[in-house]
Amino acid sequence: MTELIAKLLILSVFWGVIAPTSWAAPHHVESEVPALAPGYRPLGFELPEVGSYERPIIGYASDGVVIDSQGKQTTLHALMRNKVTLLSFMYASCSDVNGCPLASYVLNRVMQQVTTDPRLSKQVQLLSLSFDRLNDTPEVLATYAARFEAQNSDNWRFLTAKSDVGLDQMLNRYNQFVITDVDANGKPVGTLSHLLRVYLVDQRQNIREVYSVSFLHPDILIQDILTVFASTES
Repeated sequence: MTELIAKLLILSVFWGVIAPTSWAAPHHVESEVPALAPGYRPLGFELPEVGSYERPIIGYASDGVVIDSQGKQTTLHALMRNKVTLLSFMYASCSDVNGCPLASYVLNRVMQQVTTDPRLSKQVQLLSLSFDRLNDTPEVLATYAARFEAQNSDNWRFLTAKSDVGLDQMLNRYNQFVITDVDANGKPVGTLSHLLRVYLVDQRQNIREVYSVSFLHPDILIQDILTVFASTES
């Protein structure tokens, strides 16, 4: 178990472990001992060769105004332009080790490979967009980025929406539904339920794959990134 996984488990216990009984379930279902998702472990099977399969276009990646962890305003399309992008929706206080921390762990592993490859470092962008505008300020996102060793990364940006309206538009266009968890009296309890999804977007802002928890693995993501490059160059 890597040091980063150990830290995530400790944080999950500290926050109150909230692990889904099914990897496709919302994040608020409780379990005493979370079974780690496949993305934390060696893949366990051989992947097909790069370019031997297809990742066809399945949709278009919508634009939106965002603010990064340095407080700078930009847009999703400006960050995605001419790059293959992995886009993850998350929130910093998520306590499900198989939820947002999983996505950030996997993206950390991808970042490590991207930054050591001269070609990928120039052509791959990782984006983590928070849907918790109230709490995930640029300062909070900067701290969260440091937790995943990405505070100084040129390849991995942590973002929040400029407005509630803009956030709702982006969530709707990406079919990313978020529910505020409440207690028996209808009072928010501080957690958000959502289905974990990570989007693979090509250089022309076409969505080429959407990963769920069961298939969110750094080896799969890297292989698919290289396959998208191969398909756009042929």
